[in-house]
Amino acid sequence: MGMLLSKSTMPIVNWVAEVMGWLMNGIYSIGVHNLGLCIIIFTVIIYAFLTPLQVKQQKFSKMNAVMAPELQKVQKKYKGKKDQASQMKMQEETMAIYEKYGVSPTGSCLQMLIQMPIFFALYQVIINMPGYIGGIKSMFDSAVAHITSVDGFAEIMSTFITDNRIRVYTWNADNVTNNQVIDVLYNLSPSQWDKLADIDQFQGFADVLNQTADKIQPLQNFLGLNIADNPWALIQSGWSSHHYLLIFAAVLIPVLAWATQVLNMKLMPSSASNNGNSGNSQMEATMKSMNLFMPLFTAFICFTFPVGIGIYWIIGAVIRSVQQLIINRHLNNMDMDEFIKKNQEKMAKKRAKRGVTTTNISQQAKTNVKNLEQPKKKTIAEKSNSVSNTSGYTSSAPKTKPGSLASKAYMVAQFDEKNKSKKK
Repeated sequence: MGMLLSKSTMPIVNWVAEVMGWLMNGIYSIGVHNLGLCIIIFTVIIYAFLTPLQVKQQKFSKMNAVMAPELQKVQKKYKGKKDQASQMKMQEETMAIYEKYGVSPTGSCLQMLIQMPIFFALYQVIINMPGYIGGIKSMFDSAVAHITSVDGFAEIMSTFITDNRIRVYTWNADNVTNNQVIDVLYNLSPSQWDKLADIDQFQGFADVLNQTADKIQPLQNFLGLNIADNPWALIQSGWSSHHYLLIFAAVLIPVLAWATQVLNMKLMPSSASNNGNSGNSQMEATMKSMNLFMPLFTAFICFTFPVGIGIYWIIGAVIRSVQQLIINRHLNNMDMDEFIKKNQEKMAKKRAKRGVTTTNISQQAKTNVKNLEQPKKKTIAEKSNSVSNTSGYTSSAPKTKPGSLASKAYMVAQFDEKNKSKKK
C-alpha cells in the first residue's frame, strides 16, 4: 500500500495513524464497504479502547476535587511570597498533600499525552481513506493512469482544483505524483466527477472516469451524503438543484455535532462545583464559557470539514456521553476512603522499587530549603572578610563589628602608623 502525500508525517502521530489505518483497513476488508459505517465502527472500537484512560482521568478529577480545599489553603498561606525559600516551602507542603492522598501531581497528564496523538491520528485516517485502505486506493488506479498519460495533466488538474475549490493538502504542479491525483479524486463530489469527465483533454477516457465514480460513490454515500464532501458545499449544491432534503441533511450534521457535544459536556462532573469553594468561581466561569464556545465552534468548522469528520464527532460525542453516564454512576458509588488507601499503597510500592520513602522526600525538601538559606548567611561573613590582609591591614578592630564605621577607622589608623614608621 503506497503512502499518499496527504498522510501525516508528524512524529508519533504518523505511527499511530498507521496502526489505526490497519484497523480501518481490517474493518473494510471484512465486508463493511460503506465508509460512513466504517467510520462509526472504527470510532466505537477506538473509544472502547480509550475507556480505561477515561476512567482514570475521571477518578483523578474526583480526587482533585477532594484535595482542592487543602491545596488552596497552602496557596493562600504563601500568597504574595515570591522569594525562593517560600516557594520551596509551598512546594514541600503541596507535595505532602499529594503524598497524603497517594496521587501524583501529573496524574492526568499521562492520559492526555496518550490520547492526543490518537485523536490527531483519527482525523488523518478518516480524511485520507485511500492512504490507509488498500482496496479504496486500487479503485483509482485506472483513472490515474489515464489522467497522468495526458500531456500537461498537472496544469489541467491544477486549474480544475482551483475552479472547483477542491480541498487538497499538498499540490505542486511542477512535481505531481500519482498519489496526489488520488487524493484529489477521492475528494470529488458527484457533480465534480461529471465536470472532470467533461474536460476536453480527458474526453477520450471519460468512460473510465465515470466507471471510477460509479465504484467510489456508493462507498462514500452515507444517508444520502458524500462523506468526502463538506456540508457547506452540499448546501450550495442542494440550493442550486432545489434539492431541499439534501440541504436539511447537510445542516443536520453540524447541528448534531453541536447538540451531542453539549450533552457530553453537561454530563461531565465539575470539580469546581463539587468542592463548594468560592475561590474557584473564576475557574468555574471560565469553564462555563468554554463549554458554551467549544460546541458552537465545532458546529461552525463542521460546515467546511468533510462529512466523515462530522460523523466521527457525532458518534464520538454519543459514545462519550454513554461512557460518562456509566463512569458517573461508578464514581458516585465509589468509597473514597478505600480509593485513597489503595492509591497510597500503590504509591508506596512504586517508591519502594526506586528506594524512595516519604521520609526521604520530606527530608530532601527541607534540605533544599536550608541550602537556600545558608548561602545568604555566608555572604555576610564573606563580605566582612573580603577587605582583609591583602595589603597587610586588618579590617576590624577588637570589640568592633565587622564592616562598621569603627572597624574602617581602625584600618585607616593602621595605614597611617605604618607610613609614619617608614618615614622615620
